[in-house]
Amino acid sequence: MQDRIVSYFETLARLPLAAEVTDARGNAVPLHAFFSAAVARMRAVHAAGNKIMFVGNGGSAAIASHMANDFSKNGGMRACCFADGAALTCLGNDFGYEFVFAKQIEMHARKGDLLVAISSSGNSKNILFAADAARNTGSGIFTFSGFSPDNKLRRLGDYNIYVPAQEYGFVEVTHEALCHAVLDIACGWGAETAAGPVVQQKRLSA
Repeated sequence: MQDRIVSYFETLARLPLAAEVTDARGNAVPLHAFFSAAVARMRAVHAAGNKIMFVGNGGSAAIASHMANDFSKNGGMRACCFADGAALTCLGNDFGYEFVFAKQIEMHARKGDLLVAISSSGNSKNILFAADAARNTGSGIFTFSGFSPDNKLRRLGDYNIYVPAQEYGFVEVTHEALCHAVLDIACGWGAETAAGPVVQQKRLSA
């Protein structure tokens, strides 16, 4: 059992840096370049008066909700998550579950917003339709996926982050770690000063 536990956490520790990033054309992007672009894009979205929208199912919905709260409270950026129970049941009943996020994006998104679409499989219909709706509104898109490297979501974002793992636990935890890392770095984690690295997070100005 000890060896299995060590192997599990060693595998989990490797995955964030093993994540593969591609752009809208499918070209490989270094992870550090994505982080720089993501921080700049999210700051620009907020500065322009726009918002960051998070969507996901199940465990990914929990990640989406967590990130929307933290980007708003800790990051000082406008962020929301379309996971309200009443909205999901209303739209699921009226339009079908595959449209529960797309319909909310159609109602609330505007040009210049940013969608963060999270799906372990990368093939959930409601997440794919959400990405289509975001594109139609003129919103930017970041995708987070896993499992199969040729999943459909991986082709729909301006930046697409793929975690090369087959287990829900590994993919979900890595997605959350990567999203949180973007926020923490945007808030100043590790910034160099004359006194050395800064580890105290600083809330972005509203």
